[in-house]
Amino acid sequence: MSTLSEKTATAGRVAGKVAFITGAARGQGRSHAIRLAEEGADIIALDICRQIDTVRYEMGTSEELAETIAEVEKLDRRAIAIEADIRDREELTRKLDDAVAQLGHLDIVCANAGIVTWDLYDDITDQEWKDVLDVDLTGVWNTARASIKHLAAAGPGGSMIFTSSVAGLKGTPILAHYSAAKHGVIGLMRTLAREFGPRYGVRVNAVLPTTVRTPMVENVPFMRVLFPEVENPSTDLLATRATNNGNPLGIPFVESIDISNAVLFLASDEARYVNAVALPVDGGMLAE
Repeated sequence: MSTLSEKTATAGRVAGKVAFITGAARGQGRSHAIRLAEEGADIIALDICRQIDTVRYEMGTSEELAETIAEVEKLDRRAIAIEADIRDREELTRKLDDAVAQLGHLDIVCANAGIVTWDLYDDITDQEWKDVLDVDLTGVWNTARASIKHLAAAGPGGSMIFTSSVAGLKGTPILAHYSAAKHGVIGLMRTLAREFGPRYGVRVNAVLPTTVRTPMVENVPFMRVLFPEVENPSTDLLATRATNNGNPLGIPFVESIDISNAVLFLASDEARYVNAVALPVDGGMLAE
C-alpha cells in the first residue's frame, strides 16, 4: 500500500483537483495558478480586469488574464478565465457556477484578490476606505459564499485559502483601511474553519505575506510613499528596504512563488489536518 508521500510524489500534489483563484491576471494570483497547475490542478482564474478609480497603480487586464490561462494550458491543464467583480456576489456566483459545471467539481479556493492605497488615517477618503474593505474583506466573504457549495459537493477534503497579510496581525501605518480588512480576513477564516470543518470536511486557512514583489508594490506611486525624499523614485529602490523592513532575515520583500508554495501546501493533502491556521511568509517579521 502506497503512502501519502508516495502518491503525491508520483501523481502531483494536487493532481485531479480543480482550483479557483481570484486576482489571477498577474502577481500572486497568476503565480498560484501556475504552481497549482504544475502539481496537477485544473484552474478557474478570475480577475476584475478593469480599474477601480481609487487605486493609483494599474490593475490587471483581460490580456494579462489571458496570459495566465495560456501559462496554465502550457502545462497541459484545463483552464477557464472569468472576468468578474468579487464585490458583486450575484455575478461572481453565476460565473463560478458555470465554470465549475464545465470542469465537473471544485476542490481548492484561493481568495487572493486584493487592492491597496497608502495614506495616513486623516487622508484616507471615504471612497478609499469603502473600496479597500469591499474588495479585501467583503470580496473574500463573497468568494467563500459562492464557492462553499461546490467544495461541499465534492466531499470532505476541500481547502479554502485566504490571502491576509502581516498587516492582518499588526498595526501598519499608512494602511489603516488595508490592515482593518486583513485583520477581518483572519477573523473570518478562523470562524469559517470552525463552521465548514464539521459541516463539510472543508479546511480554511490563511497565508500572511510580508511585502511581495508584484505590481501592487512595484509602482511609482508606492515608491513615492516609501521614498518621499527622492524626486523620481525607481522601483529598484525597493531592494534598499532590506535593513529596515523589520524581519530577522533582512530581506526587503519576498517573491510570489514563496507565497504560492505555501498555498500549494495548504491546498494539498499534506495539510489534511491543518485548519484555522494563519501562516506567515514574512522572514520572521511577526516574531515577538
